[in-house]
Amino acid sequence: MPSRAATEYRYEKLTWPEINDAVEMGKVCIVPCSAVEQHGPHLPLDVDIVCPVGIANGAGQAAPESILVLPVVAYGYTGHVMDFPGTINCHYEHFIRMVLDITKSLAYHGFKKIILLNGHGSNMPNLDLVARRTNLETDAECVLSAWWQLLTVDPKFMPSWRESKFPGGCAHACELETSLYLYLDEDNVRKDKIKSGKISFNEDGSPFTWVDLFGQGPATVVSWTSSYSETGVLGEAELATKEKGKRAYDEAVKQLATFARWFKSRPKDQRRDLHRNPPTMPIPWGQLDRWPEAT
Repeated sequence: MPSRAATEYRYEKLTWPEINDAVEMGKVCIVPCSAVEQHGPHLPLDVDIVCPVGIANGAGQAAPESILVLPVVAYGYTGHVMDFPGTINCHYEHFIRMVLDITKSLAYHGFKKIILLNGHGSNMPNLDLVARRTNLETDAECVLSAWWQLLTVDPKFMPSWRESKFPGGCAHACELETSLYLYLDEDNVRKDKIKSGKISFNEDGSPFTWVDLFGQGPATVVSWTSSYSETGVLGEAELATKEKGKRAYDEAVKQLATFARWFKSRPKDQRRDLHRNPPTMPIPWGQLDRWPEAT
């Protein structure tokens, strides 16, 4: 009988012998990374969980032969949003260590291709460090992508999808997040409370200080969210529709599945020692101290 690992995309639904099968198949592990934080009066606190988990599961269903989706890392770095009730902050050091523990565990078991799929903007610098450290401290390869970045792979998609202004129309609890949530969990959207919100420093007109999901000014001050938003809504939520959400979901799922299939078969880049004389001690900050020929 064929192993269940060939068709099951949910990591936690496999048994340990089936994990061995999945390792032999070279499956790519997707780790959704999220946060519990405010999303204005119209969206629940779990937006940053629902969106990446929904897209990861969609990709897993589309390419179960290539993908394993891990349980979500539900809490993220949200200290700047603590003025809004309900937000749960995970200290950045704890967050980095927790996700790095996950990637190192996967590498130890034999999974060598890992995707961190992020759902919360302020997790990005922390997850970038996790991916980099995974690549240097294990023999696995780890990459980071936010789910909304998948919408930029096809250069024709966003211009045909987006109606809100740039910058600022898509930022937080905005046209994009509200649309996707309407598609994934419409019953929990408070539709009577959907109202667009401004980012106060975007209104200054400075070419240096502005923010959007798809870009940021070269000298933008990132401080307390309450200092530049009255409601926690950053962008034109009133332009959101369920139909737009489905289009965004389908595009993100397609691109994530496409990337995972490509990443699965991509040969690993090989490290080279360019010292004239071999170093006489290990690298002192924890990197994997093995050369390609020893792996």
